[in-house]
Amino acid sequence: MRILLIGDIIGKPGRKAVRRLVPGLRQQYGLDVVIANGENAASGLGITPDCAEELLASGIDVITSGNHIWEYKEIFPYLNSDHPILRPLNYPKGVPGRGCLVWKEKLLIVNLIGRVFIGNFDCPFRTMDRLLAEYPRLPIVIDFHAEATSEKMALGWYLDGRVSAVLGTHTHVGTVDARILPGGTAYITDLGMVGPRQSVIGDDINAVLQRFLTQMHHRLTVGRGTVIFNSVMVDLDDASGKAKAIRRLDIEAEAAPDES
Repeated sequence: MRILLIGDIIGKPGRKAVRRLVPGLRQQYGLDVVIANGENAASGLGITPDCAEELLASGIDVITSGNHIWEYKEIFPYLNSDHPILRPLNYPKGVPGRGCLVWKEKLLIVNLIGRVFIGNFDCPFRTMDRLLAEYPRLPIVIDFHAEATSEKMALGWYLDGRVSAVLGTHTHVGTVDARILPGGTAYITDLGMVGPRQSVIGDDINAVLQRFLTQMHHRLTVGRGTVIFNSVMVDLDDASGKAKAIRRLDIEAEAAPDES
């Protein structure tokens, strides 16, 4: 099984890059499933049902998210539907949506959120222990949406040999530590983003600088220009579910004049 995992998609530039690139990548690499973090797809913060539908129509099979999933209330009923969109599994019970799904009876896709520097959530480590007891035989791929590199690495080592892949999101900065851990789990600290290269993690540079210089908070706007498409491709052994290969796949995409 060959899986493409795409970093946080930032606003309209990110969505358009996905629409242009993903169909060709599916054909070029023979991808079986494409997973993308879409929690910043709507104007750089949050996701709406329309944005989710656009991403799914562009060739993404499953959308994951993180701490910005609740930005737009109209996404709540969408999360409770059968659409393949996840919120982190370790949110408290009773919130809308689901934190994992079985894709075509072949793969369990899980969305988790960290706790260090990001928020107060249920323990992602113990949450996975409980989930593994329910799904002992399926290959498992995790989008771990977390801030601290140490927490991401710790979860990778904790789950090594028990899941197929632990891939980090949230920082929008792709890391160079893609590897297969000794037990056969593919790991990377952060996938990166699909957003403007000339930006501050996807946002307009001047707007971010004003925040730092004045400490006055205001809604940021998405940057413009050439988009960087950060992703990772993972090959799984069909018999064992263990990772056979992992590689970064980073592409530059020229932006159209109306992308913002």
